[in-house]
Amino acid sequence: MAAGRTSKRQTAAYSRRSNPQSMYVYGNAVPKPEYTPEREPEKRRRDPQHTRRSRQIRQNQRKALKVNKGYVIFLTVAAVLALVICVNYVRLQSQITSRSRNITAMQEELADMKEENTTEYNTIMDSVNLEEVRNKAINELGMVYADKDQIVEYDNPNGDYVKQYEEIPDDGMLASSKDVQN
Repeated sequence: MAAGRTSKRQTAAYSRRSNPQSMYVYGNAVPKPEYTPEREPEKRRRDPQHTRRSRQIRQNQRKALKVNKGYVIFLTVAAVLALVICVNYVRLQSQITSRSRNITAMQEELADMKEENTTEYNTIMDSVNLEEVRNKAINELGMVYADKDQIVEYDNPNGDYVKQYEEIPDDGMLASSKDVQN
């Protein structure tokens, strides 16, 4: 029974702290009690220091919300610059794409021209009969094969071409094979 007894002071303090209508809760789910916010005391609202602080806060907020002319100009210049850069980037991408298409078209045209050239060359080479040319040169034009003493061979140790420093003589012989042997 001693555990069930409470003093008058404890009961009075409990009744002051809580709402007397919600003293007992039945069931296993305890709801949170509803709290009502306390009103600000009258003297705090009329405190001159409090009004001065809130007026200063409002002034600081107004200053923070104001936009400086220099800042607006800076933002405008930055936006225009970004726009110009974006437009130039898109223009350059467009030029690259069009040039790429042009290069592809030219490569196709070059391949077609090479194919035509090869076809024409093969046609010309097939139409020329070297035996017929030899017969015509020997029989109709009187051409004869060169003798061994008419052939001059030259070995160039430096490369595939010869530089001519002197005029070729009228007889066509620079040196005979007999001069080279001596």
